[in-house]
Amino acid sequence: MRGIVAAAIVLGAFIGGTAPAAAQEVPAPQPVCVNRESRLSELSGLVSDGERLYALNDGGTKTQVFVLGRDCKVQKVISAPTDPYDPEDLARTADGTFWLSDTGDNRKKRDTVALISLTPQGKATLHRLTYPDGQHDVEALIMDRSGTPYLITKDLFGDSKVYRPTGPLASPGPTPLESVGSLQIKETSTTGGPAGSIGSMTVTGAASMADGSVVALRTYTDAYLYAVTDGDLAGALRREPVRVPLPNEKQGEALAFDPDGTLLSGGEGVGEQIRAVKGAAALAVAKSEGRTSGGTSAAGGEGQGSTFPYVQVGIAAIVVIGGFLLVGRLRKRRA
Repeated sequence: MRGIVAAAIVLGAFIGGTAPAAAQEVPAPQPVCVNRESRLSELSGLVSDGERLYALNDGGTKTQVFVLGRDCKVQKVISAPTDPYDPEDLARTADGTFWLSDTGDNRKKRDTVALISLTPQGKATLHRLTYPDGQHDVEALIMDRSGTPYLITKDLFGDSKVYRPTGPLASPGPTPLESVGSLQIKETSTTGGPAGSIGSMTVTGAASMADGSVVALRTYTDAYLYAVTDGDLAGALRREPVRVPLPNEKQGEALAFDPDGTLLSGGEGVGEQIRAVKGAAALAVAKSEGRTSGGTSAAGGEGQGSTFPYVQVGIAAIVVIGGFLLVGRLRKRRA
């Protein structure tokens, strides 16, 4: 019996996955405002200029960016008649153009996805894109400092892929995308999200500092910040990030940076908060310069990821079988 109990304990440890990755010492998120706007019940993308917030609602029948004060109240709506399929994230380039990532594809059935550029005056342009290897569901868009878009897939168990266009965006296109790497997000113990521990490995949004010096990805529960050297965004995503926990967001999908490096986050649902983590971008820069001891890596570049859950289950099965064999031998000896 003791052998069976011991085997069960070991099995539980393996199935539970690797130990939650530790975060660097970072401030806890603090409330900025509460979203009480019914038109933003599915907040999915966010951008900030320090004074105003620019928000994207998931879904809809026309292209819209909501302009909010720091009190979360809608000041105006920038819109165009272009009808998106499933917009998921929002970015903004240095010329003030908004970029809507119309890349959601839960059922993996879209022949093309799209980016929609939207000027502050409300002029929209459609740019269709195609993947080189089949359909993907994407909720995260990063525009690097040169204006090149990067799409990061939303895949189970943290196995996300990174794509960018092979050349300048055509309109309406499509422009082919190319794979430029992958990363694996490890399971964490941060609470929140709609999908339990799987949600802590699922990429749901992204953001970039206006100068491109730091970029961030988020899951339902955590953010991962990467310092970008010499504009090499693909290279930055291969390095060890700083993890910033964003606990207790019911469905956290929105992420943005203030110009001072404060990280903003929010999620779907009327009555949910937009919160801020001050000094977050500086932590990523300090880590890249070796000025912090850092925490255990929570995500890595290609080849640096965590033990895949299926491998853990396989090992667990071996352990359990070994435990039962050991118990059987002991009983024979006693007989």
